[in-house]
Amino acid sequence: MSFFTEQEFRNIANQKAGFRGLSGTVNETRMFSASSSSTSVFLSHAHQDKEKIEQAKLFFENLGIQIYVDWADQTMPERTSGVTAQNIKKQIITKNDKFILLATNNAVVSKWCNWEIGIADPFKLPNKKMALLPLADNRGNWQGNEYLQIYPRIEKNPTKSGGEGYFVWYPDGSYDNLATWLNR
Repeated sequence: MSFFTEQEFRNIANQKAGFRGLSGTVNETRMFSASSSSTSVFLSHAHQDKEKIEQAKLFFENLGIQIYVDWADQTMPERTSGVTAQNIKKQIITKNDKFILLATNNAVVSKWCNWEIGIADPFKLPNKKMALLPLADNRGNWQGNEYLQIYPRIEKNPTKSGGEGYFVWYPDGSYDNLATWLNR
């Protein structure tokens, strides 16, 4: 098992994007709509990581998963407030099936991301509906925090499935295929 580096994840997203390219995958006009996918994911992220958010959105949508990104939601206030916090809390707890933290070095230090993890933990973790997607920098460094070790992680493993596969690894050493986990 190993973390994705930023460049590896970019390459995967570019392959998934094909001729469309990545630019504009997350629409800045603040449009979000439900789709026909059976699973929706609240993607917790640091706003400084816009390019990586676009890559993650494309990665998961190519697996048939609807991704919720808060700033693409036209019902969210333009400026963060208590209303923002209430809406995010509702999205995490009741509106989206899964919670994934796009765990970049920026997200690990973000107050909002850490708050969102705290909201998701009691509602999603016991039901195996929460995971981190750690993205190491291109030197392979990922900051992480000690407490993040208690959460499942989405990682790649070139020794599984006869080639590179994506898995959710649990702290106890067990794992699920990512596609299986997403559709459960």
